[in-house]
Amino acid sequence: MLTDPAAFGAWTLPSRVLFGPHATNTSADRGLGSVEHYRARALGGAGVIVTEVASVTPDDHPYEYAPLAASCAAGWAATAAACAPALVLAGLGHAGSQSAARGLLRAPSSVPDPATRVVPRPLSAPEVDGLVEAFTTAGRAAVDAGCGGVEIAAGQYSLLREFRSGLSTPTPDDRVLVTVLEAVRAAIPSAWVGLRLCVDELAPWAGITLDGSLETVDRVADLVDHVVPVRGSAMSAAATRPDAHVEPGFMAEACRVVRAVVAGRCAVVLAGSVVDPAQAQEALDAGVADLVEMTRAQLADPTLVATVRAGRVPRPCVLTNQACRVRDVRNPRIGCTVEPSVGAPSPDGSEASLLSPGDSNDASLPGGGGELVVAGAGPAGLEAARTLALAGRAVRLVERDREPGGLLRVIATLPGRQRFARLADWYVDELVRLGVSMQVGAAVDGPPDVVATGGRDADRPGLSVLDVLRGAPLDGPVVIDDPLGDGSAVALAEHLAATHRVALVTADQIVGKQLHDVVGAASRLQLAGVERVLEHRVVERHADHVVVADVVTGARRTIAGTLVDAGPREPSHHPSSGTPIGDARAPRTVTAAIREGRRAAEEILRAG
Repeated sequence: MLTDPAAFGAWTLPSRVLFGPHATNTSADRGLGSVEHYRARALGGAGVIVTEVASVTPDDHPYEYAPLAASCAAGWAATAAACAPALVLAGLGHAGSQSAARGLLRAPSSVPDPATRVVPRPLSAPEVDGLVEAFTTAGRAAVDAGCGGVEIAAGQYSLLREFRSGLSTPTPDDRVLVTVLEAVRAAIPSAWVGLRLCVDELAPWAGITLDGSLETVDRVADLVDHVVPVRGSAMSAAATRPDAHVEPGFMAEACRVVRAVVAGRCAVVLAGSVVDPAQAQEALDAGVADLVEMTRAQLADPTLVATVRAGRVPRPCVLTNQACRVRDVRNPRIGCTVEPSVGAPSPDGSEASLLSPGDSNDASLPGGGGELVVAGAGPAGLEAARTLALAGRAVRLVERDREPGGLLRVIATLPGRQRFARLADWYVDELVRLGVSMQVGAAVDGPPDVVATGGRDADRPGLSVLDVLRGAPLDGPVVIDDPLGDGSAVALAEHLAATHRVALVTADQIVGKQLHDVVGAASRLQLAGVERVLEHRVVERHADHVVVADVVTGARRTIAGTLVDAGPREPSHHPSSGTPIGDARAPRTVTAAIREGRRAAEEILRAG
């Protein structure tokens, strides 16, 4: 079973669930980041925890707060001690030509990087020998620090992948990868050695393919304890951890093929947006894999394994990548759309919280006191009510609509956002379990303690996004004005393109500027036939047309269609008493609304 202990050679893992390596942007002085981040998942039942990939040489600096193996010994030691009995593996890698251009970039050849077009310097034979030694030294250091072993990165962001890829070198082969694994295995013979291996670069004209990877898989199977087949390269940044536009479990067939090749010589790990325990169990039952990586699922619910063991449903991951994919120019800390504890410091700057990450039935919170009233059952109100109820407080949740969930249920009607309905359902089930009194289709009969009544559409011409999603009639073409670039306009354009001619107007050079996957968004809109009116702003709004102006030249033109305003909403009016949160306070993302719900509840509990 997914959540049962499992024996692999000399190792007994607490479960078959793996918490995989991911950028956190929490490391200081290039050491390993927050120990609590990993400890929470170990307490929640994870069987294997792979730390953030550390660069094995100091010249490799793939992103601003990337850890350096030479600086990670203390972090590895603290993490290994905090996470027992989970198997802690130190992630080790080198980004090659995908590193930040702070100096000379190193790669197998001088072929310009496929994504950045930066020309790297080819590694000489002595430098390759030095690379092998660097992996070996880092492996020894990790095990000496107390880690159970290492996982070698040869996936999307890795120099070891580049040696195998025709996108990066005219003479691709796997000799360097095999040499590294042989050296690391010899250096730490009793430790666990894992491998994250790209088996498909999604570039069949020159890149790594699944068929071409099987010989490599066969060569390395006796050198490692597990292999994680992954996909993607510099040309497909969103492919390894895509959002909900891609069906979860997309690496299942590749895993099945790889597992047939290794034939029991090592464990095979299924990765690829597996966020639902039922799908993970099905993969194990079908012989697709021996372990299942559920990284984003454990960001959404750090207690995932323990929660499933208790017969409950974990907090669902919504697969938006809005807060958990942090490798971008803004250098944000790791976060989670639905779980506020992930990477979110408290007001005093610490990670302290009355609720531990993921929380639980028996969270030790200040209880007692009279009934608390939360007005509004959108994401902010739902999180506030649940947090208060977990503390043992009597809570009454009042919602003016006929169904709790607020904008979560509206958002769920858009492409790639369907999982928000699961989140709304989960909250309702949790509140029922915790004994919260819910009144729907009702008004608050007195001043509430928490005001989460949502926002209102701004007083601007045109229909709002919510008007359209709630059924406002649309005849003829549609023009969407997108001043935010946050993805709502892109999703609405996708939604309407099946039945209407759609033009999307943005002042930016690309659509969905704030999205993690702007390339995918642009491709979907192009395939849907949406006209993208870039570097223009709407200057005149009329019932059946708009006038747009070029942001550079000022030249104007007219576009026929009903205007849909995708601009920000405004806070709703709220009474002087109570704490306003979410859209009642100011326009908020789901991430910010849920965090404010948690914070407001904790402030009430501290004061109480």
